[in-house]
Amino acid sequence: MQTHNNERTKQTPINSGFGPRTTAQEALGGQKLSGKIAIVTGGYSGLGLETTRVLAEAGATVIVPARTLDKAEASVAGIPGVEIGILDLMNPASIDAFAQRFLESGRPLHILVHSAGIMATPLARDGRGYESQFATNHLGHFQLAARLWPALKQAEGARVVSVSSRGHQFAEVDFNDPNYEHREYDKWMAYGQSKTANALFAVELDKKGKAYGVRAFSVHPGSIMTDLARHLTDDELRAMGAIDEQGERGFKETNDELKTIPEGAATIVWCAANKQLDNKGGVYCENVEIAEAIPADGSLFGKPGVYPWAMDSESAEKLWNLSEDLTGVKFTI
Repeated sequence: MQTHNNERTKQTPINSGFGPRTTAQEALGGQKLSGKIAIVTGGYSGLGLETTRVLAEAGATVIVPARTLDKAEASVAGIPGVEIGILDLMNPASIDAFAQRFLESGRPLHILVHSAGIMATPLARDGRGYESQFATNHLGHFQLAARLWPALKQAEGARVVSVSSRGHQFAEVDFNDPNYEHREYDKWMAYGQSKTANALFAVELDKKGKAYGVRAFSVHPGSIMTDLARHLTDDELRAMGAIDEQGERGFKETNDELKTIPEGAATIVWCAANKQLDNKGGVYCENVEIAEAIPADGSLFGKPGVYPWAMDSESAEKLWNLSEDLTGVKFTI
């Protein structure tokens, strides 16, 4: 267990007036987004698709990166102002090519949402040998944001939303062995590490970016039955209450944690565009509110709140340096 620096982000709720039943549409707060440009990874399924829809219907131009164009085009058909581009977060050359195409368009980037992700997958590695959950959920997005940095600065007021999870409570980042080269692989610990990394990325990006008007947030959307759960067995889902008596996958009831897709996308949209968060950043949010900081002593595991290791400034800086080393990509800030 690492010690954690006391200098942390200001994890203090702001009494937003929203809550767990708020929908993404409501979380926008009536904001008009005409003239704004957004990129939403994972923007053609689940929470990403709902985020795309709400931002686009508010007037934003939304670029949706996809590995499979046909699937993405079918998903976003009928949503106004959506463009699709080729991107594979496990492929560094694909990330660079996507970002380069966007930069060549000369447009600013007002909203960048890192929504794509994988969860609890069997051990797999990318072409560099990096563990797939860390590579997809964190490193790929780190590289994408680094390459798009000139467009984020150009916006003169941009927000980056990193979709983390309460799963960050499973594990902190193991800086000695982030890619499971020397320890036994555990799919949930690996997922937790990647989600902690998502939160720490927002801490450090916000610190580095605020002088340029770039603010960053991390989000726990809630538990929602989406394609993210495709690698889980029926037994695992049953233990989560995600299979009914008829054997159908899906949450039949909702509570503060179990949400519909419009509710699950609400905190993402809130962080992406709501004016309540103007001049704020570097915080972990859930239930359309800045989350409480809670101790990582096990007593509150699985409860709302953010653990110290996911908002620690020293860990955030350390992860940033590690990510630059692993990707070979530096932010030219």
